[in-house]
Amino acid sequence: MKGFSIILSFVFLFQSIGLKMNDLVQIDEFIEHAQFHNEQYGDNFFVFVSKHYGELKADHNKEHQEEKSDHEQLPFQHNMYVSSIAILSWSPNKLDLSAPDYSDYKLHNFFYQESSSSLYTEGLFQPPRFI
Repeated sequence: MKGFSIILSFVFLFQSIGLKMNDLVQIDEFIEHAQFHNEQYGDNFFVFVSKHYGELKADHNKEHQEEKSDHEQLPFQHNMYVSSIAILSWSPNKLDLSAPDYSDYKLHNFFYQESSSSLYTEGLFQPPRFI
């Protein structure tokens, strides 16, 4: 049971950061392409990541159209969805507190019916009385 809960926790973690099973399967292609860039262009790992996922991606795609099929096979190429955070601001100058007018609310939607049980009539569950 503990093993199942740990695996399920990792599944939730991977889904929350946007990892998919296809990405994990394509890790070997990521490593092969990184080695190719290291041998061909002398790129280290950080330059490779920048060329395929960062700020150098557009320039790299323009200059190396012959690698397009290899780039499509790399993991993490799907669009990530970024959740937005709504910020609620409160201004104390615009605070308008006014008491509601209860004169219009004269309709009673409740009623009390006394219980016919002997526990209630014998005084066990009766409210305290003033003497």
